[in-house]
Amino acid sequence: MEGQPGQEAIATAGKETENGHHVDAEKARTNPEISNVDSEKDDNGVALHQTTSNASQLPMSKARTIALVVTLTGAAFLNTLSVQAAVIVLPTIGRELHIPAARQQWIVSAYSLAFGCFLLLWGRLADVYGKRFIFIWGSAWVCIVTLVCPFVKNEIGFDVFRGLQGLGAAANVPTAIGILGVTFSPGKAKNYAFATYSAGAPLGSVFGNILGGIVAQYASWRWIFWILAILAAVVTVAGHFVIPLPVLKPSQSDLKNAVDWVGGTLVTLALFALMFALTEGNVVGWGKPYIGVIIAISVLLMVAFVFWQLYLEKRTMRRPLMKMTIFKNLQVSAAMFTMALFFASFNNYLIFATYYFQDYKGRSAIETTIRFLPTGVVGVSTVFVTSQILARVKVNYILMFGTACVTISSLLFAVPIPDNETYWAYGFPAMCLCVFGADTLFPTLVLFNAHSLPKEDQSLGGAAINAVGQTGRAVGLAIATAIQVAVQEHRQNNPGSAVTGQGNLDNPAFKAGIRAADWFSVGLGVIAFVTVTFAFRGAGIIGKTKR
Repeated sequence: MEGQPGQEAIATAGKETENGHHVDAEKARTNPEISNVDSEKDDNGVALHQTTSNASQLPMSKARTIALVVTLTGAAFLNTLSVQAAVIVLPTIGRELHIPAARQQWIVSAYSLAFGCFLLLWGRLADVYGKRFIFIWGSAWVCIVTLVCPFVKNEIGFDVFRGLQGLGAAANVPTAIGILGVTFSPGKAKNYAFATYSAGAPLGSVFGNILGGIVAQYASWRWIFWILAILAAVVTVAGHFVIPLPVLKPSQSDLKNAVDWVGGTLVTLALFALMFALTEGNVVGWGKPYIGVIIAISVLLMVAFVFWQLYLEKRTMRRPLMKMTIFKNLQVSAAMFTMALFFASFNNYLIFATYYFQDYKGRSAIETTIRFLPTGVVGVSTVFVTSQILARVKVNYILMFGTACVTISSLLFAVPIPDNETYWAYGFPAMCLCVFGADTLFPTLVLFNAHSLPKEDQSLGGAAINAVGQTGRAVGLAIATAIQVAVQEHRQNNPGSAVTGQGNLDNPAFKAGIRAADWFSVGLGVIAFVTVTFAFRGAGIIGKTKR
């Protein structure tokens, strides 16, 4: 249905603030965080084209707008950079801090655990108390705890501070999406902004490999954290100067009951229990009875969260943490499901490709890093292409292309590769394809999610799509690792033997385990491809402004 012109829409009464309270038309006109736009919807009711009177205008000066997008992208970039850079130096950190190989995974998992569990709660707090406030202080928190990490000398303390890093990232990453959502009107500028921001996460994973490899080869592992702290400080200071101040501040009466603390507690505990069980299961083995008990508790908590949200939404006047009824829309549910599958497949590809080159082929950290360089170059160029096709190509075609690319990248490592085969035959095309997929899928899904939610829920929407991605990553890696270990043990004809995760050219069982995990990632990609093919039929062009 055709929306009204922007000025007429603004003139209508009843714009809502971030807390769901009404303000007059003049306030809505002057506050970028609460202004509304009418939208054209597809066959399933999802907003695809939105109309405003200033759709083609930048929200600020060109220089400040660019600085804003780069600053917000820095949060997503640093988040995945912090994870992937630590993966490369895990053995080095383990030796220096006397952490057994079986528990080194917690150096990575502690960060991811805190990040994934607190996303939804932080997203809602940002929508209520102010996106700018939460982003700046979240970034400052990341800077401080990252700076402290290298000085911690024991295993437990180090893992705790890694978790505190993830806690800060959970505050600024979804908030960055919320700031973009309320700052930009639909159109070319918004497409560029979301494409650039969305490239931050996959590029962070790619450059994490590069940073980790260079530091591992030429310097102390502590420099990874010091470099991350410096970058976080830059993001914090830049955020203070370039993120616009909100025109309206919520009153104390507005803030009363604005946050669903019961729902926030339930979903945070549910995600914590699930991710803890998945991580611990790969460390101690899935046969431990308490792993199954924790997973069952997480499921029960998630069910309780869903019923509590439905109760608040349908039976009370209080605002739920997340409106469950939005998932009645097929495309919204499909977007979330696809994000989980994509994150799992893409993350598994990066990890098992690292295992293949570094542990099986015996390459050094820097040699492994060089093999990942094409992903960085291709990723940067793909960002600019994606920003253009968002306004020209229907969303289902973009998503089909992205899921196909991610699937084929894992397939090239899953098929039998002769040990003497050149990197250019399999490795190079796989590296290019994985980033083609990531840098088209992620911005498309994030922009679609932003168009599907009202202005007052933009940070929460960013939190939700990051949370499902993080959960998909954790579940996918847990299953892939279990498959790798099971196949390797079977090939060794000794099911009870301990598997260290190390291999070489004389250990075909290790290679078989990696290939099996890659086949699982191929399966995830195929499911994602089928999902977007059918769920997004009839969807329009999400990045085009209707005139």
